[in-house]
Amino acid sequence: MFAATASGLGRLARQELADIPAVTVGDLGSDGRSDIVLFDAAPAHAADPLTARLSEDVFVEVGRTLRSDGDRAQWIARRLWRPQRVQQALANLRTARRLGRGSVTFRVIVRVLQERSFPRTELRRHLTQAVAHDQPTWRVDDPAQLEIWVVEYSHGRFLAGLRLSDATMRQHGGRSVERTGALRPAVAAAMVRLAGSPDGVLLDPCCGSGTILTEAIEQGWTATGSDIDREAVRAAGHNVPRATVSHADARSLDLPAGSVSACVSNLPFGRQFDVDEDMTTWLTTVLGEISRVTRPGGRVVLLAPKLPRSTLPPQLHLERRHPVRVLGTPATIWTCVRSG
Repeated sequence: MFAATASGLGRLARQELADIPAVTVGDLGSDGRSDIVLFDAAPAHAADPLTARLSEDVFVEVGRTLRSDGDRAQWIARRLWRPQRVQQALANLRTARRLGRGSVTFRVIVRVLQERSFPRTELRRHLTQAVAHDQPTWRVDDPAQLEIWVVEYSHGRFLAGLRLSDATMRQHGGRSVERTGALRPAVAAAMVRLAGSPDGVLLDPCCGSGTILTEAIEQGWTATGSDIDREAVRAAGHNVPRATVSHADARSLDLPAGSVSACVSNLPFGRQFDVDEDMTTWLTTVLGEISRVTRPGGRVVLLAPKLPRSTLPPQLHLERRHPVRVLGTPATIWTCVRSG
């Protein structure tokens, strides 16, 4: 089996999968758009990885091969579509979700790291032909009941799999009110996970539509959020009714010192949403407030392209960073610890 997650989250997603009983994690790679985690799960537990919140898609593997074994699209397609493994994968798929045994609609999705040897469309065509030959009652369609993915997850290394998950996994059930620039749920889940074990109140002072608040509640935190934009406050209130959401400026939080156990937030990038003063000045003030309201020992996890050391108050100590891509833009998840 293998899972796909947002670019930059592979190691964190691998750790989360390793925490699931009956799952053994393997290699980690990237197909250029998503990080790919390889793992094994006992057949009776094939659906268990669907509970992972850092994974955006999960696949049942049907084949793997190397460019070095013959770097032609037709040969690669034949080596990837292994009928015996396909039958085993279909059995797992039917156990995990409804899939008929008769006529099935399908489509093939291909991601490769280089197209010097052949275009990805050629590999897609040959794999589609291999599937149609093996399963004559199936027909191509888009959208389809079954998606067959081929990913070159490392240079010269290919995987093929049947998509076990659906859109509800990627969107974590979706949001009732959407806003431009809303954070991908897997990224929000990773940030909340980096805040540590749930222990009291988690604050998001720039909560937007409430994606981080949703993940905080799912992971066992008491969630509270605020935003300077009243439309964002209304959206978060609709999307996360179990959280406490209020209108507030992150530069002046109406909270007592040390009153929250962790702070997790997607800070304005200056693209989808901007601030009304110099960004460095704004960050310095906001980080000072975040440090003030976070208890000693609590973690502060922030998403931002840059976090100059000059903006960090003395009480916040940078612990680690995770480069990611958000809406095609390079960014970093910064994890800090509040000292006593």
